[in-house]
Parts: sequence; C-alpha cells; structure tokens
Amino acid sequence: MTDVPEPSLSDAFHVFDTTLRDGAQREGINLTVADKLTIARHLDDYGVGFIEGGWPGANPRDTEFFQRARAEIDFKHAQLVAFGATRKAGVRVEDDPQVTALLESKAPVVTLVAKSHVRHVELALRTTPEENLAMVRDTVAYLRAQGRRVFLDCEHFFDGYALDPAYAKEVVRTASEAGADVVVLCDTNGGMLPAQVSAVVRTVLADTGARLGIHAQDDTGCAVANTLAAVDAGATHVQCTANGYGERVGNSNLFPVVAALELKYGRRVLPPGKLAETTRISHAVAEVVNLTPSTHQPYVGVSAFAHKAGLHASAIKVDPDLYQHIDPALVGNSMRMLVSDMAGRASIELKGKELGFDLSGDRELVGRVVARVKERELAGYTYEAADASFELLLREEVEGRPRRYFEVESWRAIVEDRPDGTHANEATVKLWAKGERLVATAEGNGPVHALDRALRVALERIYPQLAGLELVDYKVRILEGRLGTGSTTRVLVSTSDGQGEWSTVGVAENVIAASWQALDDAYAYGLLRAGVEPQE
Repeated sequence: MTDVPEPSLSDAFHVFDTTLRDGAQREGINLTVADKLTIARHLDDYGVGFIEGGWPGANPRDTEFFQRARAEIDFKHAQLVAFGATRKAGVRVEDDPQVTALLESKAPVVTLVAKSHVRHVELALRTTPEENLAMVRDTVAYLRAQGRRVFLDCEHFFDGYALDPAYAKEVVRTASEAGADVVVLCDTNGGMLPAQVSAVVRTVLADTGARLGIHAQDDTGCAVANTLAAVDAGATHVQCTANGYGERVGNSNLFPVVAALELKYGRRVLPPGKLAETTRISHAVAEVVNLTPSTHQPYVGVSAFAHKAGLHASAIKVDPDLYQHIDPALVGNSMRMLVSDMAGRASIELKGKELGFDLSGDRELVGRVVARVKERELAGYTYEAADASFELLLREEVEGRPRRYFEVESWRAIVEDRPDGTHANEATVKLWAKGERLVATAEGNGPVHALDRALRVALERIYPQLAGLELVDYKVRILEGRLGTGSTTRVLVSTSDGQGEWSTVGVAENVIAASWQALDDAYAYGLLRAGVEPQE
C-alpha cells in the first residue's frame, strides 16, 4: 500500500479526474510516462481528490506509471486511482491476472468498470445477467478485503436503464452492498440531456440507497450540464477530465465543473486558494498534451472575459459585473478589451487604461483613435487580434508622432525559380537608423523569412535587442473582394522575446507588402518592450 495523503476536504463530495485514462483516449493525444507524471503533479497541485492514472497490466506504459508515481510523486491532495475491470466470467477473482495487476499497482483506490446494460452483458461479455452480478460482487468484495477503496463505474448505465431499469439498478445495489464506496452512473455514449440525467439519478438514489457518482461524455454538448444536473439530483462524486479531453468529442470538462461547484453552488471542492490556479493548470495541461488551449473555453479561455462591443464597454466602464458573470481573477483569468470597428469611446478608454494611459479627460484624442480604428478596419486591419499594432497606433496619437526606430528607404524580395525545381528567396533592405544608412541582403526559406533576416542583418548592430526576438506564427488571409489574386491581403505576425508574445498586423494588395508592415510593427513593439527610446 502507498501512503495516502490526509484529505484536505471532506469526503462528502469527490472531484475525480480521469485525464490520464479517459482523457488520454482523445484522438491526437499520446502521453508518455513522463507526460502522465507531469500532468498528475499539476492535478495534485490543483487539489482534485482523486487522479485515475490508467489501467495497470493493460499496457506497459500504465504499469510503469504506477511504479514511478509511487516513487516520484509526493501527493499532497489527491489519491492515486487504478482502473480495471471486474473478474472475467467463469474465472475465480483470485485467479484473474488483471485483478492481480490492480493490487500490484499498490494504488489505494481502485475503479472497476462493470456492465449495467443487459444487452452488453449478453452480447459483449457473452455471459448471463446473473453471472455479471456475481462478477461485480466478487471483485468488489475481494478488493475491499485486500484493503482497497473501491469505486464502480456502471458502463452504459443510462442506456441500460432505459432498456431494463430493474437490472441496471440491481447492478448498482449489488456493488454497493459488496462494499463499493461510490457507484458511478456513466453516460458512455454521451447521448443524455440534463433533465433525463436528473430524473434517473434521483430515482436510482431513492431506490438503491447507494452513494452515486456521474461520468458524462460530451456527444450532445451537455457533459458539464449533465454532470451538474446529477449533482442537483444527489450525486456526490463527479468524474471529469482537464479541458474536457476524451474519446470522440470528449468528457465533462473539469474546470467549468469545479468553477460552477465553487462559485455557483457555494460548495468548496478544492483546497483554499486553489480555484485561482484554474487558468494556469488548464493551460499547463494543454502544453503537456501539445494541444493549443481553446481560446473560447469557459472560465479559462483567453476570450472568456474579452469584450468587443461598444455597448458592453460602456457598461463595463461603470461596473465590470454588468457584463461578466464572475470576477475573472477568481479563476486566474483577466478581463480584456478588444479594439475593433465596433469600438466606442468606452472601449478605447478601457483599452488605454489597460495599456497604462488615462484617456478619460481627452474626448478629442479618444475620438481620433475611434475614427482611425474604424477607418483602418474598413480597409482590412484587425486590432482585436493585433494588440501590439493597436498600442503603437494609440501611442502615436498620444505622443503626437509615430514611434519610429528606423526609416525605410526601400526594400525588395526576389523569388528565383531554378531549372532543378528549387527556389531561391533573397531580400534586400535599405534603411536609415540613428543617422546611418544601412543596406543588407539575406536569403531565407521564403520571401518573408528573407525580409526578416535582412532586417536583422541591417539593424542588430544598432539594436542588439532584436537578436532575442523570434517570429512564432504567421497567418495570411485573403480578404473578400473581386480581384482574385489581386485581392487585399491581411497578415498577422506573432513574435516572442522569450518573456512574452505579441501580434501585429499588415494589410496591402501584395502579401509581401502586408508582411513587411506586420514585421515593421513587430520590431518596433519589441524595441518598445525592451525600453529602447525611438529615434528623433
């Protein structure tokens, strides 16, 4: 047996995370043992009560994970859970190797999956309903006798209940009477709706007296709602995955479930202070699984508290609560004001305040900025996705002149198509900076890359801070028009200095010219961040 951490919260309600088992079944996720250990540390730090680590004995990776987790992780809040199945039909539980593997994992808690749908019993397990009940009874009782805490997942419960409610409830009753602490009702196919879940949970609770949990898949887009509906009906154990990862369209998302329980239900399910870690943990797990965090995910997405409409901004200027359901700081997020052609004076004032400018007393300045943003967005610029370009525009209006670090005499980019099918990309820039005329030529993988390299060659001696900049993303969009390949092009460039990341925008009928504008802003903003004063 492993050492079990002292519970920091009451055992009356469980937050159970299955990212490492069910979440890992998402298409595109392939976790190494090191990945699983890292995610387990994040989840324990967040304060969930149980972390389901995988199925020991089913594959070498999960077996190794349990061995290493015991040795390498000092769990502060969570208990490690091993997942497995009830004994096989016709096999003594003591002789079933996969049950033995659950014990050998030394996890203090075991989750068993069992059939509760009579057709699955007969067609998938190829056994009788009576033998299935015996499999549940024997395995739960055996593991309890070995000192393990046992949860039982009733697979396909809601569909099975619709077909034969008496048998589905008998599986629940059998598991509970054999010693299962919690019997989890699983919407395995994800087809349920909240009202259905609530009605079934309430009835099963009344008829069996078992402690119930909920495991909801998101195939109807209702996994979080179904989880909360089950809690309303009396479930005291919720199974979720970080960011909703999971098979098909995913599982109930841990973060909105926890946030709703704490902030909407007033139920403390995390240790004190941990709710404010929600956004950080969400993004940290996304980094480990190598999936870009969803920008529009509730509570933790970067757009979760972003405001674009001018009407919203006017109200938020008076009181942020008028257009926000919670204070974003409660979940470690922050409010953002987006600048676009929908912006009014309040949007610009709030965005200016966010950037460190008090514009409230200068209606003429705010009016100029609003008019300029709307004019440029009509031409194809987008400032909601290019905060750095907007800040440069705002500073230009506030300071009365463009923030220039160099003047462009000319630039050119050449793409040479060679007889052997390869291409050569070369760029030449001619600039003036700090009284010097600078001429540089460079090659690159493409014309934009060549321009970027030529700019660096020309400027790094005068501005050594540019050496630390890196272009991390480049997006091109052909704007709607009737000119085909002559249509207006918008380019968004994302740049990093190792400490932060910013985006800039350029628009022109030529993709290279649009790229040049975005690069120009990216370099200017990078130097601004580095504290470099512009040239006179």
